[in-house]
Amino acid sequence: MSPIRLASSSDLEALTVLLDGYRVFYQQKSDTAACRTFLHERLQRGDSHLLVHDDGPGPDGFVQLYPVLSTVSLASRWLLNDLFVAPDARGRGIGRSLMQAAADLALEQGVPALMLRTQIHNHAAKALYESLGWQTNSDFDTYMLTLPVTRP
Repeated sequence: MSPIRLASSSDLEALTVLLDGYRVFYQQKSDTAACRTFLHERLQRGDSHLLVHDDGPGPDGFVQLYPVLSTVSLASRWLLNDLFVAPDARGRGIGRSLMQAAADLALEQGVPALMLRTQIHNHAAKALYESLGWQTNSDFDTYMLTLPVTRP
């Protein structure tokens, strides 16, 4: 049996710790309450595909995919937005297994493409992606506009 499965509400506490670690890795302030709320919403709404690696007492890694529509290809794509493995679980191929499980799930769902972004200096992640056949796309630049939105 595969140690990778869809996340459920029973994973909320372990996933909260993982998501907080993921955010801290990206220089965000630790906020477990906000992480718990965010994950609870994803699990309740079902607006993402959240896979966990769990071969022991609880999840030690996750990958999260968000559906996106492409007008150009007239098809769905999934944005592989998050991949994280707990520091003490690294070096065991968990990230690779999660990436493969994400691709397998997309194929099962008839999704023809996955896409992701990573920071330029995240060399370990980039090496993993490239070893799995992912390629950089130099046809498009990524732009962001940060808006002054306040949360309730």
